[in-house]
Amino acid sequence: MSGIFKRLIKRKFYLRLKHKYRLVIMQDDTFEEKFSFKLLPMNVFIAVGVSAIVLIFSTTFIIAFTPLREYIPGYADVNINKKFRYLSYSVDSLEHGLAQKEAYMKNLKTILGGNIKTDSLPEKPASPISKKQVGKLVKSREDSILRGEFENSDDFNLLFAEDKKSTVGSISNFFFFTPIRGIVINNFNLKKEHYGVDIVAKENEAVKATLDGTVIFSSWTLETGYCIGLQHTGNIVSIYKHNSAVLKKTGDYVKAGDVIAIIGNSGELSSGPHLHFELWYYGNPINPKDYIAF
Repeated sequence: MSGIFKRLIKRKFYLRLKHKYRLVIMQDDTFEEKFSFKLLPMNVFIAVGVSAIVLIFSTTFIIAFTPLREYIPGYADVNINKKFRYLSYSVDSLEHGLAQKEAYMKNLKTILGGNIKTDSLPEKPASPISKKQVGKLVKSREDSILRGEFENSDDFNLLFAEDKKSTVGSISNFFFFTPIRGIVINNFNLKKEHYGVDIVAKENEAVKATLDGTVIFSSWTLETGYCIGLQHTGNIVSIYKHNSAVLKKTGDYVKAGDVIAIIGNSGELSSGPHLHFELWYYGNPINPKDYIAF
């Protein structure tokens, strides 16, 4: 009996869902019908369900893929960590630079104020050792070894290479990078005071460093135009003249093959686009063609 009753209730509920209803909008004063439309309970349920699903998906999309999520408590900008790290590095750099400036100003103030401490000398200098006392001194084994090391150390000192025949030709041990590929139109000539070679190459061709070194000058002159010079190990200096532009400044360290200038036709002594290249060894000009194939 109870089963039949339940089936009747379900059937009655299903029939109610299929019943048609009319929603009428009337004017309050005249009861004039403005508009109306038919409703089914099933259609209303479906419409409400679909609307709820669309609202849920829309909200999820807004939170996940739009900047509006930043206004929701608990969410933050994904780039805030990058910005924070950048600002931290910037502050550290500013603090380091400020500390250097403060140290410089402190030292400058000390120098200008004349508060530099002078080296103190003993009131009574020690009496010099007489020749007789020197003759009585006995050379120790450690002293002989130290003297031998000091005397032999000069054999490998490049500062004295120009005075020793054993180091003549040591420049040949360097591997020179070709500064530019082209045609040599004017050779090295000491009598004509032409201390380098003139090389013609393509327009806007890059000029490269021949060895590792430091830029000792990078400027423009009336005669040589844009000119740059490098100091290398072994007391070697390379010079590059008549460029259209120089790409390094004084004090920069460059590696062999690094681009340092652009070939050009600057300066009064230039009659066409080319590179004037010089090599100096211990203050003396040498022929670059003896060591570099252009």
